[in-house]
Amino acid sequence: MTSEALSPRAARTRTALLEAGLDLLADRPIDAIAIDELVAAAGVAKGSFFNHFGDKYGFANAIGEAIRSDIEALIGALNADEDDPLARLCGGMIGAAAFALSERKRAAVLIRSARGMTLEQHVLNRGVIADLGAVGAAHRLVPAAGRTGVLFWLGCCQALMGGLIEKEAARAEVTAMLSDMIALGLGGLGVDAANRARLSDAVRVGQELDRAIGLLNGNR
Repeated sequence: MTSEALSPRAARTRTALLEAGLDLLADRPIDAIAIDELVAAAGVAKGSFFNHFGDKYGFANAIGEAIRSDIEALIGALNADEDDPLARLCGGMIGAAAFALSERKRAAVLIRSARGMTLEQHVLNRGVIADLGAVGAAHRLVPAAGRTGVLFWLGCCQALMGGLIEKEAARAEVTAMLSDMIALGLGGLGVDAANRARLSDAVRVGQELDRAIGLLNGNR
């Protein structure tokens, strides 16, 4: 049941649970958190938890899904005027990096809690699947890109997010890390040297990262 279909009281209970879960999951994995602790932190009755979630793993996944949806919305805004599928693919990585920098707690929870996020059939992966398919049609990629390219690219994005969350890097270093990851990721797919250099250019990457952070700040 979505929050839009809930009564005001039930919606408040669900929100309280999700907010409490976000704080707890920022410090520990869901396996280390008891439902009793969740409901105590949310200030609701234990029975209320099961009115909204089947178990604590579904609860953690709901939090991860909501965060991933926000990242996808950011990437959609960042790529709104971009037709080049290679640039759109890189825009996804830049958006993920911006989210990790601006929303460290939520990004950490996403990496720790969400299940199924790298599965090709996951609804939130439609964008990267479409862009990678268009890239494959326009460029000579390595054969493996057609089999595991989506998993590879999403893995690069998640690894970058994890690194940015854990490392308090100066802005120049962040831009360099992002530029290098784009170059490595495109190289792993088999993208030609000219396009790798164009899309991983540090000036371009820094400008796009600034734009992504600005979009995030504008939505607060």
